[in-house]
Amino acid sequence: MASKEGLQAYEEEKLLSLPKERGWGSRHLYLLQHFWCPSTHFQGVINFQNHFQAKDSDVIVASFPKSGTTWLKALTFSILNRQRFSSSHNHPLLTSNPHELVPFLDFIFHGDNIQHKLSYLSNMTEPRVFGTHIPFPSLSNSIKESNCKIVYICRNPFDAFVSSWTFFNEMKSESLHELTIEEALEKYCKGIVGFGPTWEHMLGYWEESIATPNKVLFLKYDELKEDVIFYVRRVAEFLDCPFAEEEESNGVIESIINLCSFEKMKNLEANKSGTFDRNIEKKYLFRKGEIGDWRVAVRMKIAESDDENGNCGLRLV
Repeated sequence: MASKEGLQAYEEEKLLSLPKERGWGSRHLYLLQHFWCPSTHFQGVINFQNHFQAKDSDVIVASFPKSGTTWLKALTFSILNRQRFSSSHNHPLLTSNPHELVPFLDFIFHGDNIQHKLSYLSNMTEPRVFGTHIPFPSLSNSIKESNCKIVYICRNPFDAFVSSWTFFNEMKSESLHELTIEEALEKYCKGIVGFGPTWEHMLGYWEESIATPNKVLFLKYDELKEDVIFYVRRVAEFLDCPFAEEEESNGVIESIINLCSFEKMKNLEANKSGTFDRNIEKKYLFRKGEIGDWRVAVRMKIAESDDENGNCGLRLV
């Protein structure tokens, strides 16, 4: 059966019966396989699960949305390709967004013409590096059964929430309702957010990192920010391409960190304008990248919500 026919059959039989909620940045979220899948990603997720064939040399950068995905993609790509590209001259990250170099798997498989997509994947330079927000239980069987590596990053849910709320309100089309922070927080706490619930997402990858530590590396955004040199080494070791003593003495690690830094990427012309994949504007990908920024957002909202009697209209803390 052709992929389009297969998807249509699935939609007719399953999609309409799935629990549905109003989405963030997409019209609806569907409860698919115990996670909330944005309607704009639904076709890509199903096609990815049915058709993607992992290779043992593949590397998957996995994350919950707005948890340091762009940064980890840049670091992982640079670590793996440091022999091919100089970190300071003519590096692809100087002219391309990390999401263009490390594409999301469900974005690749969105739409029809599956054979063309499979041909594109088969011709990619190895090791192939992909990104995904899909929870571990819903990854394709080929990923779970292969020897490919998964690098996962999680983030303080408060910071991830504020970043998500800001991002999706900036990205939403005019036809979509803008979520207030109160509405968004209620949904987030219930797990009703793209690829949520948050805790189940983290737990799935964390449990797999305990069960198969050679396959899944579990990182925390806050710890990566605090000791980036240590974790760049750790990622390289996990990916079986550790830094040689000569590389370390020549400052290769520091060069990679500088190239992939938030300030460097945010100020590149390649990330200031234009779109990637599903018309996502690059300029919205780089906001602050700070730890604890949620406290600033909460204080600002509380100040706006205080009435004349000093009663606060928002209770996050």
